[in-house]
Amino acid sequence: MESILVGVITALLSSLISILIVKKLYSAKFDILIEQAKAKAKIIEHEAEVILKDAQIKAKRDYDKEFRTAKKEYDEMLFQIEKKEKELNKHLESELRIIKEQKAEIVEKNQKITTIKDGLKRQQKTYEEKIAKAIKVLENASGLTIEEAKELMLEKVKEDSRAQIASIFRKKYKAAEQKSKEEINNMLSQAVTRYAGEFAAERLINNLPLSDEETKGKIIGKEGRNIKALEMLLGVDIIIDDTPNTITISSFNLYRRAIATKTIEELLEDGRIQPARIEEIYKKVKAEFDKNIQKEGEDVVLELGIGSMHPELIKLVGRLRYRASYGQNALKHTLEVAHLAGLLAAQMGGDPILARRAGLLHDIGKALTHEMPGSHVHLGAEMCRRYDESDTVINAIYAHHGHEEPINVESAAVCAADALSAARPGARREVLESFLKRVEEVENISTSKTGVLNAFAINAGREVRVIVKAELVNDDEAVLLANEIAQDIEAKVQYPGEIKVNVIREIRAESYAR
Repeated sequence: MESILVGVITALLSSLISILIVKKLYSAKFDILIEQAKAKAKIIEHEAEVILKDAQIKAKRDYDKEFRTAKKEYDEMLFQIEKKEKELNKHLESELRIIKEQKAEIVEKNQKITTIKDGLKRQQKTYEEKIAKAIKVLENASGLTIEEAKELMLEKVKEDSRAQIASIFRKKYKAAEQKSKEEINNMLSQAVTRYAGEFAAERLINNLPLSDEETKGKIIGKEGRNIKALEMLLGVDIIIDDTPNTITISSFNLYRRAIATKTIEELLEDGRIQPARIEEIYKKVKAEFDKNIQKEGEDVVLELGIGSMHPELIKLVGRLRYRASYGQNALKHTLEVAHLAGLLAAQMGGDPILARRAGLLHDIGKALTHEMPGSHVHLGAEMCRRYDESDTVINAIYAHHGHEEPINVESAAVCAADALSAARPGARREVLESFLKRVEEVENISTSKTGVLNAFAINAGREVRVIVKAELVNDDEAVLLANEIAQDIEAKVQYPGEIKVNVIREIRAESYAR
């Protein structure tokens, strides 16, 4: 154990001695390194001092060079400024000298002007005194004051001027009137020659050929039931016996006459002619006519190229096909007016499309005069206003009958076109129109009564057939109604001969067997 302890102690002492020896060796080496580092630091410091001195010398040399250059530039600029300042001072002195000279001249001129003004004032005063003396002498000689003399002179000048102006105006007016007439005639002749519309005078009768005389018997029916049903339902005169193998349908109302003609044609083709079948065919034909009226109106609007239009107005346009004025078909007339108005408006610098639209609608109220009271002008304007037509269209409706003045070129073109269409030789028949108006008035008086369902003027206006509602008018009241209508017609309508009033009251009872 002691030997181990001695060995350990010996080892420790050996290690300690070794450490001390190593430490001493490293301490000596470290001192050498420090000395070397100090030597290197001195060398670097010396080199840095050398570089710094060189940099300072170079910087001072560069600074001296730049300073000399800047000073030279500054001296040059200062020289130029002083030079400019001397030149400016010299120029200012010259300008001041000129201003002083001009000021002296102005003072001299002002003195001369003052002298002249004083002289003029003295002359004016002398002149005024002479004028006053002359006026006094004239007033004493003429017996008039200066104001009265002025008024006389002014009145004389006015009269002379008025006469001269009137003469010039008259000459200019005549020249302008002549020129405008020539231009208008030229435009009208061009419009007329560029449009050639179809025209045929409307008749009051339609003739239907029959295959044989036996067919007439079918139309008349047993005890005349068929022909009575036809006349009552269709509102026309059916003339059987005037011409062999022909029946004549007569009515002033083109629409009713056309429906009656088509109804009888279909009945003849069908062969079954009896009251129930007559009513069935009539309803079918009337529905077809209403549909065709709408299509015909659409075709007309499309033909004129005037854009979209309210369906109700289109329907009224189609109904013009079955209206006539002075024997002239209303739809043909409006088409003619529309085309002519478009041509005239184009020549006058207006809108031809708007003119054609106004021309088409200018007589639209005629499609309503059979159903509503009032003139076609007011009815047409009201319908166009209701369906948002332009002010030009409404003005054209009023203007073409003189209710308003045309507000623009398009309205004036419609008025001229309407006059052209109506004034064409053979276009209208006055006697026929007066007859149609009388017959319409008879129908209107009849339909205005309470309880009246419908009224038809027949036999060339010598008879009016009035159909009443059975639930509103009894048999006794029907007699009184006929007398009342007759008295109103006698008081309000001028007619030759007499008019028969026939009030018809019909009761139908229906039942079904199941």
